Amino acid sequence: MTATFWQRLDKAGRNLAPFAVTVMLVLIGLIPIPVPAYTPVAPQLTLISVYYWTIHRPDLMRPGVAFLLGLLQDLLIGGPLGVNALMLVVAQWAVLNQRRVFLASTFALLWIGFAMVMAGAVFLEWLAFSALSATMLPVKPALFQGLLTVAMFPAVGWLLIRMHRAFLNA
Repeated sequence: MTATFWQRLDKAGRNLAPFAVTVMLVLIGLIPIPVPAYTPVAPQLTLISVYYWTIHRPDLMRPGVAFLLGLLQDLLIGGPLGVNALMLVVAQWAVLNQRRVFLASTFALLWIGFAMVMAGAVFLEWLAFSALSATMLPVKPALFQGLLTVAMFPAVGWLLIRMHRAFLNA
């Protein structure tokens, strides 16, 4: 039996859920918080989402999607184009290569895996920004951003699990 127009539209909308949720996290990450020096250490909510969806729905979080999300983030923060895009694509590739290990893991191991991915992403982003500015930037903001993002992983992960169960649990 062929799917009706409304069934196809529903399936397309559900398949856009990972992209839409990640765009929403990009926008949430841009909300200014009145804390001194918050902007350089704002958590990478986008990376948490790309990590989660690459493990659980790699068919919906492809490298091209990760690249577009990174480019969108670069455009919205006003930073150099391609830095976040590169970081998200490299992280997506690394997670995809270890997907079977992550799928068979407990939440604690997923969290440790994310901490390792975040460490690599922080280093890559710091290296890219240092190269683009032609100077060694301070490491402390990058490390604090990584720690803050890893600390936020359980809360954001819980929200992503809820979204996954609500829209894509078929």
